[in-house]
Amino acid sequence: MSLSISPDVVEGEEREGAPTAQLPVGRARRRVESSARRFSRLSRITFVGGVALTAALFAIGGWERRWIADDGLIVLRTVRNLLAGNGPVFNAGERVEANTSTAWTYIVWFFSWLTQARLEYVVLGIALTLSVGAIVFAMLGTARLWGGTAAQLLLPAGALVYIAVPPARDYATSGLESSLVIFWLAVLWWQLIRWSQAEKVSRASFFGLVFFAGLAPLIRPEMTLVGALTLLMIFCAPLPETRMRPWVFRVLIVAVAGLVPVCYQIWRMGYYGLPYPNTAVAKDAGGAKWGQGWVYLWNLVGPYWLWLPLLVLALTALLVVRSRRLGEQTGRHSVVRSADAAKPSARERLHDFSVWLRTPAAVVTLVLVAGVLLTLYQVRVGGDFMHGRMLLPQLFCLLLPVMVIPLKLPDALLGGTPGPRRTDWVFLIVLAAFAGTAGWALFASNTTAIKLGTKISSSGIVDERIYYVLNTGHDHPIRAEDYLDYPRMRAMVRDIADNPNGGLLINSPSFMNWYIAPPPEPIPAEGAGHTVFFLNLGMTSMNVPLDVRVIDQMGLAYPLAAHTDRLTDGRIGHDKNLYPDWVVVDAGMVDKKPWMPWFMDERWVTQARVALSCPETQDMLASTRAPLTFDRFRHNIQQSLEFAKYRIDRVPKYEIQRCGLVDPTDPNSPK
Repeated sequence: MSLSISPDVVEGEEREGAPTAQLPVGRARRRVESSARRFSRLSRITFVGGVALTAALFAIGGWERRWIADDGLIVLRTVRNLLAGNGPVFNAGERVEANTSTAWTYIVWFFSWLTQARLEYVVLGIALTLSVGAIVFAMLGTARLWGGTAAQLLLPAGALVYIAVPPARDYATSGLESSLVIFWLAVLWWQLIRWSQAEKVSRASFFGLVFFAGLAPLIRPEMTLVGALTLLMIFCAPLPETRMRPWVFRVLIVAVAGLVPVCYQIWRMGYYGLPYPNTAVAKDAGGAKWGQGWVYLWNLVGPYWLWLPLLVLALTALLVVRSRRLGEQTGRHSVVRSADAAKPSARERLHDFSVWLRTPAAVVTLVLVAGVLLTLYQVRVGGDFMHGRMLLPQLFCLLLPVMVIPLKLPDALLGGTPGPRRTDWVFLIVLAAFAGTAGWALFASNTTAIKLGTKISSSGIVDERIYYVLNTGHDHPIRAEDYLDYPRMRAMVRDIADNPNGGLLINSPSFMNWYIAPPPEPIPAEGAGHTVFFLNLGMTSMNVPLDVRVIDQMGLAYPLAAHTDRLTDGRIGHDKNLYPDWVVVDAGMVDKKPWMPWFMDERWVTQARVALSCPETQDMLASTRAPLTFDRFRHNIQQSLEFAKYRIDRVPKYEIQRCGLVDPTDPNSPK
């Protein structure tokens, strides 16, 4: 009688009737396989639950701290002008790019146009959605990095660290581009991990990655570093299968990546007369203030002990990687290179490096290097005045490889044969690291880094959300009219209404009262128009009609102030301060006492009038104010780099000397 084996035998396992010696082995295998299937389902549920829980916690935390910053309202003023048909400008008739993120401006404009909803609510919804989406994509990308949910639990770790830091929740809304920046980083990370692991890459997926990376300068200028490193890695890595010649394919990569940013850059130079946003000129983004930068870095890292979870998660990730490599080495025969074997040639080493560029290890290296370089850049320029805000993308980059950490259960817990003893230690260490990270997150999320919410400390750094919450009296200052309760705002609106003839509103040196420099007569029937000269551009501009010109002494929306020299000891982010004498002349107001505000000097105003006649200054102003003809567009492109570097002295007397003009108030000056 012959022994037949039916098709339902799995991996050599016999049914009943087979030799009894084989039964325990078959049952053990079935138990192991059943346990593995249950664990696989558990790991998937754990990961999905972890993503959902982390995203929900971030959404709740962001909503509880919802607000729109004064700088966020600046963006909405440009959107208002776009919707009104005045173009992407802050003040109609003056081409100034007052927003740092081009993509953010047009995203807000598009959804405002689409929904016709109130601008503040539109930007609030977009920001919170992108912030939560960033966490989801970051965790999905890191899950792929660690090999998915096969035989391991993926626990949220770096994601908890990020959402626990109070500034991360503050700027989950705020109306600023912070949410867009981390969303772009997260999606780019997810795309890169997929690209590095795929056996075959479709052209659509590949060029989608290239195009998305190329958007970096439009997301925020410093993100160009991340985009450039990404594109360089893709360019040098092995290409997808294609019938094109390699050099043709690489030219196509450059064309796809540069299509939108290069076209916009040409348009920006011709339209605005600058190679980058006016905010970079106002803040001298190429300047160096290392000392203040280190203060800003510690202002985020120190109060929350942020270095601790970063160190713990970095060491844990290294331990997991090393454990896996040891496991791979013991599971296969090692190849020993013969002593007589020839060393690889330079060409072979270059090829090996090219192949390595398309690996998860290269992607991890990319984001870590980018995070470090972006941090050094932010320290160099002196950081910012908003607590933590400008270091959030850097923190996000450094946490991307550990957004989740893998917890591989020992084989004994899965019903299998106990493995090497080191796997038990790795399990315990990873579990302890996760527990410690979660405990730290509870501590950090309830920590207040800056104690004085209503005042600005000597460092110049402030908790921006708390500052405006306390100074407006609103728990959630979102609408423009919420900021009418900020000091001087209601008085400004009232003074504009009470002076229909127009004029220049200047705040007094004590910041208590508004003074109005009137326009010269005759006054047009519809009035001469109002100009407001004040630092807080957002709340000011969003509480007045679009025909009211709003400019600032720092230069975010005012080219004359933007092109002054940076003050050596000025408050970071506010270290330009144009005297109002210039504005009286530039706005064409009466420059004589008693019509001019009492605290101004007629002599300085006279000197400012002469200083403004400097040909180079007039040419710079014409780049934003002259009618946009083809010749003006071409001239702006040609002169944009010179305009970006051009600086004037804020003291009119010294500016007269710099420009080689004659000072009419100096009796010793040559006539």
